[in-house]
Amino acid sequence: MQIGKYSLDDPIAAIATALSPAALGIVRTSGEGAIDLASAIFSKPEKLKEAQGNTILHGWVLDPESKKEVDEVTVCVYREPKSFTGEDSVEFICHGGTAVVLKIYRLLIENGFRAAEGGEFTFRAFANGKADLTRAEAVNEIINSKTDINIELAAGRLSGNLFSGIEEIKQNLTAVIAAADVEIEYPEDEETSQGAFSPDLILRIIEPLKKLADSWAAEKIFIQGAKVVLAGKTNAGKSSLFNALLKEDRAIVSDIHGTTRDWLEASLNFNGIPVSLYDTAGIRYTQDSIEAIGVERSLEMSRNADLVLYLCDPKDILSAGSLNKDDSEFIKNAKAPVITVITKEDLLDTESKEKIKEILKAEKIKEPIIISSKASNGIKALSEKAYSVLAKNTGSSGFSKTASLGSERQRDAVQKALDVLKTAYQNSLEGFPLDLIVEDLEEALSFLGEITGEVRSDDILDKVFSGFCVGK
Repeated sequence: MQIGKYSLDDPIAAIATALSPAALGIVRTSGEGAIDLASAIFSKPEKLKEAQGNTILHGWVLDPESKKEVDEVTVCVYREPKSFTGEDSVEFICHGGTAVVLKIYRLLIENGFRAAEGGEFTFRAFANGKADLTRAEAVNEIINSKTDINIELAAGRLSGNLFSGIEEIKQNLTAVIAAADVEIEYPEDEETSQGAFSPDLILRIIEPLKKLADSWAAEKIFIQGAKVVLAGKTNAGKSSLFNALLKEDRAIVSDIHGTTRDWLEASLNFNGIPVSLYDTAGIRYTQDSIEAIGVERSLEMSRNADLVLYLCDPKDILSAGSLNKDDSEFIKNAKAPVITVITKEDLLDTESKEKIKEILKAEKIKEPIIISSKASNGIKALSEKAYSVLAKNTGSSGFSKTASLGSERQRDAVQKALDVLKTAYQNSLEGFPLDLIVEDLEEALSFLGEITGEVRSDDILDKVFSGFCVGK
């Protein structure tokens, strides 16, 4: 059977672990005949063929042609339907050397298995009723998680909280459609149809669906991550802060103006939010054409950032008694949220710090974070402030306890359902024929079915599974 680009007829094999030296490697298989085919390269073929499901065997992988031993392995046997894919499945757990993992994989391909496509194991779990699309997407979320909060959010969806939430809304919507059908079917039977349908029934569906749609705005920053740009004039301390946040010397630090001419990128997290952090060229007018390109890139990256940490040298503020005009205009006119960061705290006394705060307050700039990258003072406070700005008052835990969305695909489907329901509600208030309203309600039900996979197309399946790695 062919569904989209996937054929369910072939037994498949794939390497499930990274191809790099490690203690263990895993090569997995699935499909009709997988156990018999896998036995061809195992030292105890009959024992493997006769093994019950959820059994672990010990033995050797043998090259069927040369009869040479390849590696000592443990073999996990699963029988349909009690496996991840719902099919017969065998997993070889071997030593994690690249050559030996590839050798076992090639032997399986040579003995009847087809190379699996990316995401094909999870697709088979979906096709065989072992997982709906929300759980399938959650598997990929967990694989790509960068923080504990990522894991918590994805684990909630993997455990079925989103599926259950969608199913409850679908059941309630189906009941509303049934009520409308009663009035359509028995328009003259007042005892049967009177009061069966009302616009308020649609409104009761809209409210929880809107809450679900809003959950994506709260969660996407934890899933997709944020782009945070360090900006400011030359020698403001951007590269020093970049290194301090990473706790390693990634950027060159120098007293010479214009040392950083291009941007540097690194990954970290602010209290659970995955962040791509960029150290950029100092912003100033320059006749150096190379540096000028770097300055323009800095400005462009700042315009497209989720957050800008704008660094100012306290010496300049104190000597002028005000914020530099260019700095002030950048902070006030930036498209992205800006946290003003005063650097070189280790060179300031208490009186100087208070004076800087007064100067910035007079210029209507929110209270800055004062740091010393050299002494690591204020770095924690800066991270916490960055988190609070990025999170925008959303909580950092507990998401997985209630239904919440985990992808733009899910958000788009919920929004389409919500838009159709709002139209149906308004039309019902204005006295539109019930059969037209039912059409809208059924369309909304179809959009909700796309989230779980009850309603599916090749485009939907490709969107879900195209991002999976081979072996999952």
